[in-house]
Amino acid sequence: MSESSAVREPRGGGNKDNERTSPATFYRQVVAELRKVVWPTQEQLITYFIVVMVFVVAMMALVSALDLAFGRLVFALFTGGSN
Repeated sequence: MSESSAVREPRGGGNKDNERTSPATFYRQVVAELRKVVWPTQEQLITYFIVVMVFVVAMMALVSALDLAFGRLVFALFTGGSN
């Protein structure tokens, strides 16, 4: 059998020989990445919070209504339709 040309090097480039990042370098990289984050303003945060809460309450109402409806349906099926 011939060697396949599809053999790849390991994911990280393969020539780093298991180098580890020091905790200080890791911390500096984390801080640098956090500075790139676009943080929401207080007004945006309040708006997002309200939107999420309305969605959660709507989903709770939907699931509760379906649970009530299916519960009554199953109860009616197993009790012979008498309440």
